[in-house]
Amino acid sequence: MKKKQLLTMALAALTACSVFAGCGSESGSGSGDQATIRATFGTEPETIDPGKATGVPEATYLGEMFEGLTSLDKDGQPVPAAAEKWDVSEDGLTYTFHLRDNKWSNGDPVTAQDFEFAWKRTLSQDLASEYAYMLFPIQGAEDYNKNGGSADKVGVKAVDDKTLEVHLARPTAYFLALLAHQSFFPVNKNVVDKDKDWATKSDEIVGNGAFKMESWEHNSKITVVKRDDYWDKDNVKVQKIEMPLIDNMSTAVSMFDNGDLDLVLAPPAADAERLKGEGKLQLNKNVGTYYYEFNTKMAPFDNPKVRKAFALAIDRQSIVDQVMHGQASPATGWIPTGFTDPTTKKDFAEESGKLVEENVDEAKKLLAEAGYPDGQGLPPVTLLYNTNENHKAIAEAVQEMWKKNLGVDVELVNQEWKVYLQTRKTGQAQIARAGWVGDYLDPMTFGDYLLSDGTNNYGKYSNPKYDELIHAAQNSNDQAFRMKSMHDAEKIAIDDMAVLPVYFYKTAVALNPKLKGVIDPGNSVFNFKNAYFEK
Repeated sequence: MKKKQLLTMALAALTACSVFAGCGSESGSGSGDQATIRATFGTEPETIDPGKATGVPEATYLGEMFEGLTSLDKDGQPVPAAAEKWDVSEDGLTYTFHLRDNKWSNGDPVTAQDFEFAWKRTLSQDLASEYAYMLFPIQGAEDYNKNGGSADKVGVKAVDDKTLEVHLARPTAYFLALLAHQSFFPVNKNVVDKDKDWATKSDEIVGNGAFKMESWEHNSKITVVKRDDYWDKDNVKVQKIEMPLIDNMSTAVSMFDNGDLDLVLAPPAADAERLKGEGKLQLNKNVGTYYYEFNTKMAPFDNPKVRKAFALAIDRQSIVDQVMHGQASPATGWIPTGFTDPTTKKDFAEESGKLVEENVDEAKKLLAEAGYPDGQGLPPVTLLYNTNENHKAIAEAVQEMWKKNLGVDVELVNQEWKVYLQTRKTGQAQIARAGWVGDYLDPMTFGDYLLSDGTNNYGKYSNPKYDELIHAAQNSNDQAFRMKSMHDAEKIAIDDMAVLPVYFYKTAVALNPKLKGVIDPGNSVFNFKNAYFEK
């Protein structure tokens, strides 16, 4: 999941956990069924439209107000949500979902037609969803999205109000996990048709989840409240969630210290070190990679030798130890730790080995071979990052390494979140800080990111052999074949230095010790449905 302005890492010395047991500030919002959770995940969201949202904070906001056919449990595994149950054909290509009785937050019944409408809307060229590719396993979906094919040939059909039938174009071992992603959430057709700007107005955002929008004070706070007509309302304990929109995490930590917040995601590294010592920091597992994105269509990074030189000239261990205070692990490749190879039961990244690490001599050699000995003659280089203390500190460390090891002067450019996103999307960034966290627990969530036509592939990396290997893995249910194809593809991407991996995430969280039951399945998309305050 994209553009993680948030994630800082966390501390390897702590015990990883997915359901929050609590280890934070002693002050809290209260306890019992009337409690209000106060949590911050970052700045103003780009959108609260399931078909358009791409960032991690947006996914958390959406996840409180909307619900897919499945959701992810504490282990990142799919469990029934809007769908009570489902049937799967023997060939694995046809899924029949049986919906629960539920209502939209405006009182309308939630129907299978809502899901069919929403999925085809996400695939439509008019919406231009960056996550449309998530639905490509569905029959006819890719043709409709890319080639203007018929919507009627997309393999999703409401058989009746409570039955949704889905036909896949290819076997997809992780399809049920995909359904928990926001791109598969339903939307209310009447609401969408009434106002094209519905997703920016708090009084028009209608969802089918456990909470509903109460208010959206832009650039200030989003507040959601419990729904009394939600199908599982008896298991929803808190009455309200207040989510201040903050891009300065030092400010957020101060609020936490003062008892004004119950949860702060990704506190600055220096604060996290202090919080750890005070017993107020918790580590959650995370399947994510912090990286620098090269614009492979812009000089000098259209030359893979230059990209490799820059990648080999940074000391990842130093960044982890000295900048992040041990709250991450050095990236050894593109695909992070946390994915299990189903055939060997081993970690996918550990099986890959060290595909990238510091080698200054080789970096200098490659830069000279590219025509820029000791950086001479290299065009001006800029590195873009969005507002965040950690991003700034890392960028300054990398800037110094490139100067020392390559003789290259790099200008740092800081932009506010929305501006930063647009700069990347429009191909204006030369090098940009970025992060990717898995949308589901299969390495394909990283594999398909670097496809030539990938809508999140802002660096425009392209290699036909890479595409061939990833497509082969996508079209097979043979897990041994799939894993080998993705291992081979990753080696190609690193040899091309499609992106510059810096470190693998771990998620540091400051947490009120009384707050229990918050689920983070490993993708930093928090679920408060079963959260409560211990009395």
